[in-house]
Amino acid sequence: MLYREAGDFKTSYAADEQTFPIRFDRHAFYALVAVAFLVVPLVITNYWSNAILLPFLIWSIAAIGLNILTGYCGQVSLGTGGFMAVGAFAAFKLMTAFPGMNIVFVVALAGLVTAVVGMAFGLPSLRIKGFYLAVATLAAQFFLVWLFNKAPWFFNNSATGQINAPVRTVFGFEVTGANAAPSAKYLFCLAILLVVALVAKNLTRGRIGRSWMAIRDMDIAAEIIGVSPLRAKLSAFAVSSFFVGVAGALYFTVYFGAVEVTDAFGIRVSFLVLFMVIIGGLGSILGSFLGAAFMVLLPILLKNVMVGGLGWPTDLAAHVEILLLGFLIMAFLIVEPHGLAQLWRLAKEKLRLWPFPH
Repeated sequence: MLYREAGDFKTSYAADEQTFPIRFDRHAFYALVAVAFLVVPLVITNYWSNAILLPFLIWSIAAIGLNILTGYCGQVSLGTGGFMAVGAFAAFKLMTAFPGMNIVFVVALAGLVTAVVGMAFGLPSLRIKGFYLAVATLAAQFFLVWLFNKAPWFFNNSATGQINAPVRTVFGFEVTGANAAPSAKYLFCLAILLVVALVAKNLTRGRIGRSWMAIRDMDIAAEIIGVSPLRAKLSAFAVSSFFVGVAGALYFTVYFGAVEVTDAFGIRVSFLVLFMVIIGGLGSILGSFLGAAFMVLLPILLKNVMVGGLGWPTDLAAHVEILLLGFLIMAFLIVEPHGLAQLWRLAKEKLRLWPFPH
């Protein structure tokens, strides 16, 4: 009664293959987008923007990027933080070298630079996989952070090694800088996230997405039936790194405005995005959203309960948060390896048959 597909019929192959073939899902998506674009900017505050909405939007883009590489193509990566740093420093160099360049082009070009770097570090995936590929990408993480720390050219010879984002506008509204309105920053990141999600969804449903999943499931059999491992793996690294680079550029320009590479893009960031993908669901665009929301909201909830409600010291609350996160990751890997996205799919199946037993 609550969730039905009865009455949905298709008259063309294109209608059957659309992103949301069920009318209820399609209308719910349109309503959610309308609320996000039209209602939230009217009520957004600095706290909601900086503590919840902007982190959720940016981490969702990063999680989508990693999910394409790990969830859809099966290539384990621990270098997400380093690739986000590439996007951030590429955006910084573009903004300082070309002061008149629009911020949209800055973010897009930063993503392209990161895609090239990602393809270079993805070359070992043609020979190694699994644990050894994870170690190789972990080495990329440490190398990139070391490079941005030791080469003064990347931070324009700043004495502190910190990079600062110049003020940039979109349609006359500042989206970077201290005076940027929370609604402007939110709408800018939301628009980019929507484009990224739609592009990622269509890529995974097309020929290139099927080649990624074939390599993930059994690379030798995929090569036998004509799938090129070189093209599939490098394209996955390129697309994944592009999205991660976009997230890094937004993380620096819109969210923080000023960063130091060791603090902002260390190994902790790589594991954080990986945890988002694991908890949200490997091989699911929706899972990237759910995992990012979970990882953003969990620390806020625990801090409000343990520090604000129970009066615990902040250091004790931080340790409990780490312990709880580790327990949740193990629980998801054991009980539901497909994460929150699978739980959502099961809930929809229950709603289809409710009130009848499954």
